[in-house]
Amino acid sequence: MTTGNDSQTPPTAAEPQLHPEASVIDVDAASSSAKGWAADEEFSDPFDIGNTKNASHESLKRWREAALVLNASRRFRYTLDLKKEDEKEQRRSMIRAHAQVIRAALLFKLAGQRAIVLGTAVTPPTPNGDYGIGLEELASMSRDHNISALQQYGGVKGLSKILKTNTETGIVGDDELSQRRKAFGSNTYPTKKGRSFLRFLWEAWQDLTLIILIIAAAASLALGIKTEGLDDGWYDGGSITFAVLLVIFVTATSDYKQSLQFQNLNEEKRNVQVEVIRGGRRDKISIYNIVVGDVIPLKIGDQVPADGILINGHSLAIDESSMTGESKIVHKDQKSPFLMSGCKVADGAGTMLVTGVGINTEWGLLMASISEDTGEETPLQVRLNGVATFIGIVGLTVALSVLIVLLTRFFTGNSENADGSVQFVRGKTSIGQTVDGAIKIITAAVTIVVVAVPEGLPLAVTLTLAYSMKKMMADKALVRRLSACETMGSATTICSDKTGTLTMNQMTVVEAYVGRKQIDPPQDGSQLNAAVSSLLDEGIAQNTAGSVFPSKDGAGIDISGSPTEKAILHWGVKLGMKFDAVRSESIILHVSPFNSTKKRAGVALRGRTDSQVHLHWKGAAEVILASCSQYMDAKGSLQSIDEDNKVFFKDAIETMAAKSLRCVAIAYRTCETDKVPTGEEQLEQWTLPEDDLVLLAIVGIKDPCRPGVKDAVKLCTDAGVKVRMVTGDNLQTAKAIAMECGILSSDADNVEHSIIEGKTFRELSDKEREQVAKKISVMGRSSPSDKLLLVQTLRKLGEVVAVTGDGTNDAPALHEADIGLAMGIQGTEVAKESSDIIILDDNFSSVVKVVRWGRSGINYEIFLRFAN
Repeated sequence: MTTGNDSQTPPTAAEPQLHPEASVIDVDAASSSAKGWAADEEFSDPFDIGNTKNASHESLKRWREAALVLNASRRFRYTLDLKKEDEKEQRRSMIRAHAQVIRAALLFKLAGQRAIVLGTAVTPPTPNGDYGIGLEELASMSRDHNISALQQYGGVKGLSKILKTNTETGIVGDDELSQRRKAFGSNTYPTKKGRSFLRFLWEAWQDLTLIILIIAAAASLALGIKTEGLDDGWYDGGSITFAVLLVIFVTATSDYKQSLQFQNLNEEKRNVQVEVIRGGRRDKISIYNIVVGDVIPLKIGDQVPADGILINGHSLAIDESSMTGESKIVHKDQKSPFLMSGCKVADGAGTMLVTGVGINTEWGLLMASISEDTGEETPLQVRLNGVATFIGIVGLTVALSVLIVLLTRFFTGNSENADGSVQFVRGKTSIGQTVDGAIKIITAAVTIVVVAVPEGLPLAVTLTLAYSMKKMMADKALVRRLSACETMGSATTICSDKTGTLTMNQMTVVEAYVGRKQIDPPQDGSQLNAAVSSLLDEGIAQNTAGSVFPSKDGAGIDISGSPTEKAILHWGVKLGMKFDAVRSESIILHVSPFNSTKKRAGVALRGRTDSQVHLHWKGAAEVILASCSQYMDAKGSLQSIDEDNKVFFKDAIETMAAKSLRCVAIAYRTCETDKVPTGEEQLEQWTLPEDDLVLLAIVGIKDPCRPGVKDAVKLCTDAGVKVRMVTGDNLQTAKAIAMECGILSSDADNVEHSIIEGKTFRELSDKEREQVAKKISVMGRSSPSDKLLLVQTLRKLGEVVAVTGDGTNDAPALHEADIGLAMGIQGTEVAKESSDIIILDDNFSSVVKVVRWGRSGINYEIFLRFAN
């Protein structure tokens, strides 16, 4: 769909990309989907398409070409224009190929330049206003991945000085932003002008039936005036003309309003919120507001919002398939530092310096050259088109039969007027009267066709679903796929995340154990030995993706990061940790970022005043505890973790989990200097040791249930929709929250398999898994593969499954489910791209509202039975 001339659109990714560690899962999911569509191709009924979510274009083409379709231009409004889709993909391929050719030519040129003697004068960059480099040079360097030019400018540090940006604190001052937009452009691109109302009017009358009616109206008008005079002869022709004009104006108005509504929804989808470092603070801003020189932190699941150069990164891997067309993960480091707008972060973390925005990026050029088509099929729409086609053929057959019979009767002298006289007598009836009589018969036949063909039936469904989309938007649900409105109304089960969906995602450390001592209150740092405090401060401040910085008013502090990171950082600050001071005392050698598969994160540090190397780990309490052989007590003494101590720590974890607390453990170990790689390349490949750790602390983090969740869960249950919790937390924590939310009753322990670990479910046979799946209410310690397996099993059992998710590793399950619901606040861009609906407030109550609007929008079952 196109938008107005004045509207500007940020560059966003178009295809959902998945985490590399989930590649095996994705292959299985894709294989499963492929088998489903292969089986679909075998159906004799071209309208028997049970699910259009991942349907191939070949499947969708079949029902368009299945039989004679009257009023095709009206019938297929708001369905996917397959011809345009093919043209769009061809254009994508052309732009990608063009970029690759430019890069290949550049590499060839650089290879020749290497023969030139070093030391020759380098042409200085052309200044651009207040900046020491021009727009064309900067855009060309990023677009062509010209590492030689980057080195001439002094690398990323030299380039940041030319752009007057601090790589640590980012841009300072709002005045700088407008200057940068003026010099280097904004992160938007021009879009094609939207169709005007007159264009919709023009398209509305270009319909076969309407054209026939217009001709019939003109003939009837002329005939009536000729035979009955102007005063009485215009009634029939005038009535048909009025009806045709009414249909044209109503159709054009409906289409125009619908177009504006889809346009607004698309604008909302494209308005991605990204984190940026400005003035030493981390703030979330619209992707529209990014400028050249911005410093942007990247983490797993993020979209690269503009072209840029890597400042620093740890195991950073980028999925560039949206630009190159190849599903290949590219690792980024100082040898390959260029980042392309529109790509996704597949693994690791890092920060980038923005060097190109909007139309000056390849993604901007790509998006400006194609228009987004919002049309798509829903399963019900396909079936109703089958019904409409069948009725249309019957109506056309009847009309043709009536036309033949009436014309035969007319010309054989068997038709009579009201007064009993014969209408046609060979040799006596004039040519004019003969033509008039024939036109009346043809008009009657055309009227039968118009009345019989229900071309508005599929369109009525689309408009009803579109109305539901509008209402869902008001209830904090952004619909990315129209068919999700229909499918959500028939959902039978919802597999929900815990954190942020059922809970408020406002975490606070409420219990803490250091050694075998419980710190009460947990923020009382005076109960800790100086050595313990020092190690805890180091582990909390350095082993984190979050940050602590002064608030805008200077009266306090602000903390950024994930909710868990923020809770632990806040706890550290209350213990007396000086974040910036601690960070400055050691150098980070290597980082092992957190992901939901490992359930832990690690960092290797070397002190600035000594050569000792510390490895700090943080993660799920049971996982970290299993790797610990010692613990440090509150007095700073090392103690061995024997069987008695292990039982104590396990009991402490279970006690906190039973109170619905998330348990996180912090541990460390020293590493001999000679075992630490020295080279940058070796460090990048180094795997941090995970054994023989020293346990420093176990903390219990409270995340209260959202208000209204219990009522929402009860509403779902009463409506026949089963709610299941699928979480990475341990079973005790999951069980406590599930009981608090009403997912589990007080006698949950008596119901076999209602609570299960992901590992246990994964190890069952296919037959056992099917028997257990329907009974599951809570799945704890689940991995992304377990979540996907549960979704696939439930769908196999005939359930219509909705899945909520926010992480990159949730993408396979969101993609596989009948309805994928991504979280709008905490959700990664990868999760959102794989979803059908985005829950803007991350609230489970909004999921229930989506079900309500799905059911009120259209009764799927009634229409489905009618269509069959």
